[in-house]
Amino acid sequence: MAKGYWIAHVDIEDMNEYKKYVEGNAKAFEKYGGRFLVRGGQFQTPEGSSRSRHVILEFESYQQALDCYNSEEYQSVIPLRARQGVSVGDFVIIEGYDG
Repeated sequence: MAKGYWIAHVDIEDMNEYKKYVEGNAKAFEKYGGRFLVRGGQFQTPEGSSRSRHVILEFESYQQALDCYNSEEYQSVIPLRARQGVSVGDFVIIEGYDG
């Protein structure tokens, strides 16, 4: 079974407020087995455009990745990051390649 991934590219405008989202999302990630593969870190953008922060989470399955996003635990913290002036970004939930 292919794993599932969350891929997010984010510009953080208010780090203090964004930290509340980071603290709150931990419950959902623990419950659904989300594991950070990338969480910030150095990067280069040799082609195209980019945002200032990149995050990749891995889940045991695509369904688990979807379930985590749709869970009450995660849905309750989305407003903490999505509020105007906190952050803007691009977010994808994708099924991994199981070759």
